[in-house]
Amino acid sequence: MQTIKISAVSYLNTKPFIYGIEQDGFLQNCFLELDIPSVCAARLISNEVDVGLVPVAVIPLLEKYEILTDYCIGADGPVGSVVLYSEVPLNKIEKIMLDYQSKTSVALVQLLAKKFWGIAPEWIKAGPNYEQQIGGTIAGVVIGDRTFDMTNKFRNEYDLAQEWKKHTSLPFVFACWVANKNLPDEFKNSFNKAVKYGVDNRETVAKKLQQEKKYNTDITNYFNNCISYQLDDAKREAMNLFLKYLSD
Repeated sequence: MQTIKISAVSYLNTKPFIYGIEQDGFLQNCFLELDIPSVCAARLISNEVDVGLVPVAVIPLLEKYEILTDYCIGADGPVGSVVLYSEVPLNKIEKIMLDYQSKTSVALVQLLAKKFWGIAPEWIKAGPNYEQQIGGTIAGVVIGDRTFDMTNKFRNEYDLAQEWKKHTSLPFVFACWVANKNLPDEFKNSFNKAVKYGVDNRETVAKKLQQEKKYNTDITNYFNNCISYQLDDAKREAMNLFLKYLSD
């Protein structure tokens, strides 16, 4: 079998996936690298890798794609780690800084603002350490592990997955496993099995990570109640609706 290059997100929510992929023997014909979401997306678009755990918003940018597994990074309610932070209510926000590590979350907050919140802030592409600039009428979208240290730091926190569900009654998919070319069925079956193994054993992963005391959050709760890993029919419907909104 050819060597297949895989790019995965390096956030806490992907640790069950990584655990499964690193099963004995699976990586024998694969090469795995960990990146932030925007880099995963860029590498898949440029054909540097064959498979990526990529933001859903980049799927239309791929010339060819196939969603590979029955699993994703999704949420059916508050996700806890994709948040718009603000000192003022939505209707008072003048500027929103956009997380440089994100693609889908950036598209989602802009969609929510236009279609559901009825606000038209100035959008600012943020760089590293932009979280320190949030204040006054300047809000900011922050994603991933950095949010664990930001709880209750600002007067208003808008969980983007919760906001999406409030307005659509659907779950949300932030990222899924996507290939940019035809891959052997043998690989696809083995890959889905590896990812499933990781998700099925996420509590084992959580206990191990909790002992390391690296993350300022209840990891078992995060894996079980915040991240919804199954790419089911409702999430596929939500993903299609999100992509339709983006194309409109």
